[in-house]
Amino acid sequence: MRYIDAFNHFFPHRLWDRMLQTEGAARDIGMRMRGVPAIYDLDERFRVMDLFKAKNYTQVISLGMPPLEALGGPKESEEFARLGNDGLAELVARHPDRFVGFLASLPMNSPNAAKEAERAFRLGANALQIHSNVNGAPLDDEQYFPVFETAAKHGKAIFLHPSRTAGDLPDYKTEKKSKYEIWWTFGWPYETSAAMARLVFSGMMDKLPDLKVLAHHLGAMVPFFEGRVGPGWDQLGKRTSDEDYTALLKSLKKRPFDYFKDFYADAAVFGSRPATECGLAFYGEDRVLFASDCPFDPERGPGYIRDTIAIIEALDLTPQAREKICFKNAQKLLGIK
Repeated sequence: MRYIDAFNHFFPHRLWDRMLQTEGAARDIGMRMRGVPAIYDLDERFRVMDLFKAKNYTQVISLGMPPLEALGGPKESEEFARLGNDGLAELVARHPDRFVGFLASLPMNSPNAAKEAERAFRLGANALQIHSNVNGAPLDDEQYFPVFETAAKHGKAIFLHPSRTAGDLPDYKTEKKSKYEIWWTFGWPYETSAAMARLVFSGMMDKLPDLKVLAHHLGAMVPFFEGRVGPGWDQLGKRTSDEDYTALLKSLKKRPFDYFKDFYADAAVFGSRPATECGLAFYGEDRVLFASDCPFDPERGPGYIRDTIAIIEALDLTPQAREKICFKNAQKLLGIK
C-alpha cells in the first residue's frame, strides 16, 4: 500500500523566520505553533516521516495557521504568500521522495490573490488552500470569485481549511470571547460547514461546474447532519419570515443535498473511527483522501498519522476502495504521478 497524506502543514524556513519578525504574526502563531518543531524544523519533520517508511508514506504540504490575510495588510500578505509558495515549491523540488506536492496559499485580502494563484500554478502547485472566511468575510463575496474562477479554469482543487479565533465569535452574547477552546473544537467544524453552505446557496457551484472543493476534516458537520442537509434544507425558507427563499431554491440546478455530496473530503479526524465511518458513508470511496493533519497531535507529529493509518487498515473495505482512499484519489484530484 502507498499513503499520500493530502492535508498536513509545514512552514518553509524563510516564511517562518519572516513571520516571527512581525509582532502581529508572532502573537497569532501562538504557543502551540512554536511548541511543535515538526511544523518548521525540516529534520524533525523527516524524523516523523521516517517512522512510516514501511507504509510508503509521503506528504502533500501546505502552510499552517493563521491565514496569511490575518498577518497584515495586502502588501504583507502578498509577501508572505510569495515566501510560502516559493518555499513549498522548493521543498517539493528538493525532496520529491518526501513531498509529492503542495497546496498554495493566497493573500486573500489583496486584489492580487488570483494573480498569486496563477503564479503558484506555474510553480507547480497542485491545489489551493483557502480558509473558511477572509478576516470575517464570506467566501461567496464577489471580490473572491476570481480566485475560484482561476482554480476551476486550471482544473485545480480548492482545499477548504477552517479558521476562527477565540475573539472572533463568542459563544454567548453576554461574553466577549469563546472560552475553553470551544471556538476550535466545535467552532472550526461549524466554520467549514457554513462556508460550504455559502458556496452552495450563492450559486458558486452552478457558476463554476468544474470547481472542485475539498472540505477539511471529512466534511466537518455535514455527514453527521445528513438529515438536516437533505430533508431539512429541502424546506429552505419554512423557518424564515423576513426573507423569501422560494426563488433561491428554485434557481439552483440541483437539490441542495446533491451539491454537498459533490465536495471532496479528507480523513483527518484525529483518530476517530466512528467519524471516519460516518464521513466515508456520506462521501463514498471516490471522494475521500487520506490525510492526517500532521503535526498537531499530542505527540507533535506521528500520532495522527499512525492512528489514521490504523483506522483505514481496520475498516471493512475492498482492496480497490482502500487504494483509492490511501493514494489514488489524491493522485487523481491533485495530479500526482
